[in-house]
Amino acid sequence: MENGRSDALDEFRQGSVDAFEMLFRLHQRAVYGWILCIVRNPATAEELTVESFWRIYRAHARFQPEMGFEGWARRIATHAALDWLRTTRRETELRSEACGELAAPAKADSAMSAEIGAKIALAFERLPPKLRIAAVLAVVEEQPQKDVAAALGISVAAVKLRVFRALRLLRKDLESRGITP
Repeated sequence: MENGRSDALDEFRQGSVDAFEMLFRLHQRAVYGWILCIVRNPATAEELTVESFWRIYRAHARFQPEMGFEGWARRIATHAALDWLRTTRRETELRSEACGELAAPAKADSAMSAEIGAKIALAFERLPPKLRIAAVLAVVEEQPQKDVAAALGISVAAVKLRVFRALRLLRKDLESRGITP
């Protein structure tokens, strides 16, 4: 890491507003994109980005510059999104321009594809938040499991277990609705 950026991280840890503003400008887009992949709603992602940076600023004294800012910010953003998922049971759209999309069967007609897509989205919505966030990041977004583990503050083995449980629940839910995954 170059010396100027290292100094800025140290200054941020000491509570420098200027250093925080610089880090905000550098990482705002990445944090927003990460949150958008989790919550699937641009307006909510904007609100949670602001909330995440507020949490980041309040926690500046706990920041460890040698560990890097990006992973720390991603973890705080993930927890903000998880808090939102726990308190909000709104139906969210699973597809997003900013994130990967689930592929529809090639030969299905559009009405059937829309119905299946809606059932899949609802099945994801019914998952417990901890399982949903792991499945979305690891399966839908195809994030490396070590990145998901770091963002959630859990081990890679725990990510694998949560994804396994999420997929099992999704399969059971979809089969009960007449869709064979």
